[in-house]
Amino acid sequence: MLTVDLINNNIPRLRLQDTVGKALQLINDFRVSHLPVVAEEKFLGLISEEDLLDAEDEKLAIEVLQNNFVNAAVKNNVHFLNAVSSSIQFDTTVVPIVTGENEFVGVITTADLLKTLGNFSGANEIGGIIVIDMERSQFAISEISRIVESNDCHVLHLNTTVNPVTGILTVTIHINKREISAVVATFERYEYDVTYYFGTEKFENEIDSNFRHLMNYLDI
Repeated sequence: MLTVDLINNNIPRLRLQDTVGKALQLINDFRVSHLPVVAEEKFLGLISEEDLLDAEDEKLAIEVLQNNFVNAAVKNNVHFLNAVSSSIQFDTTVVPIVTGENEFVGVITTADLLKTLGNFSGANEIGGIIVIDMERSQFAISEISRIVESNDCHVLHLNTTVNPVTGILTVTIHINKREISAVVATFERYEYDVTYYFGTEKFENEIDSNFRHLMNYLDI
């Protein structure tokens, strides 16, 4: 999905002539941390609530704060994950979207980004999750898929992160079934380090099983 597909047209834009008071009121009304400032359809930057609150007079035009504008924008024809990265980097609740000529298109809110990211990661899909730690040299998508599919399951989503200190790769696997005990057992049989998992286990404790059989026998 491209950034242009997530534009929120409800978030207002500011002009250099708008007052600090007006900008603060809009930030409060729309519950955002920043608002875009535009001049002749060109994006000038984001103005933050913090800088507005530091202004000496609410009647001042926001033009006097132009040196504090945050120059953070994402092109309208790139993947939405670029907007996620920008929001994290600049700690904003809106991400301005512009054309290649820096013409302002609109903004994406972090709320919309979160929903899209949830759908993108399969958070709304039923299934189990298995998390494995390994050396980066051990990582092979084909091998992981083979193990999952050998248990009549399929990989819905796979995500990797690297520990910056140890260099260990953490692989999160989302499979299409909640009953994951057999898949976990297979990974462990192949000596993968399964750190944790979420799903429905079907491992049966032998002592508990024998106890239930005995109780059933005594009830006869």
